[in-house]
Amino acid sequence: MNTYVYKLKDAYYINLTNACTNNCTFCLRNEYSGVGEYDLTLSRDPEAADIIAEFERIPDVKEAVFCGLGEPTMRLDVLLEVARYLKGRGVHVRLNTNGQGSAFNGEDIAPKLRGLVDTVSISLNAPNAARYDRLCQSVYGEEAYKHVLDFAKSCVAQGIETILSVVDLIGEDEIEQCRRIAESLGGKLRIRRYIE
Repeated sequence: MNTYVYKLKDAYYINLTNACTNNCTFCLRNEYSGVGEYDLTLSRDPEAADIIAEFERIPDVKEAVFCGLGEPTMRLDVLLEVARYLKGRGVHVRLNTNGQGSAFNGEDIAPKLRGLVDTVSISLNAPNAARYDRLCQSVYGEEAYKHVLDFAKSCVAQGIETILSVVDLIGEDEIEQCRRIAESLGGKLRIRRYIE
């Protein structure tokens, strides 16, 4: 049974794909097939109608988050259609992303997110391109880091609340460097706990 929508605390999470442009050394999916009691392994990626049908059965949704085992922006059309539906219901929409969606889709996608996504949480993960490449192993190599920064800058320009995140295992010095980078882009930094 494919899990397309799952609940953690007060938010509903949307699992759009297992595909990703990164192969992060610290990724949850290196050790697990999901989160909590949810198996997020997909035998097929959902269409917007699949996800909307699930939300139709949930009467009270305050926050929805695009976040599964893969990179949501690799399914941009589905993401936008579902986000449009959720905003129509007055739901706060958040996107958790590696920030490489514009590179993958071949265009700046931030303008398309405006008005549909309230908050974008971008995994910054490192204070420079070489360190990012070692940790995240993107298909874009060291160029990925520039894609991440450019996407963050574009989200800020679109008026989308932009949070850049790091995993706490990178160390205090690198976390502080990342904080300065996030603030220089007009965003905020969030420190994520490494899940063992």
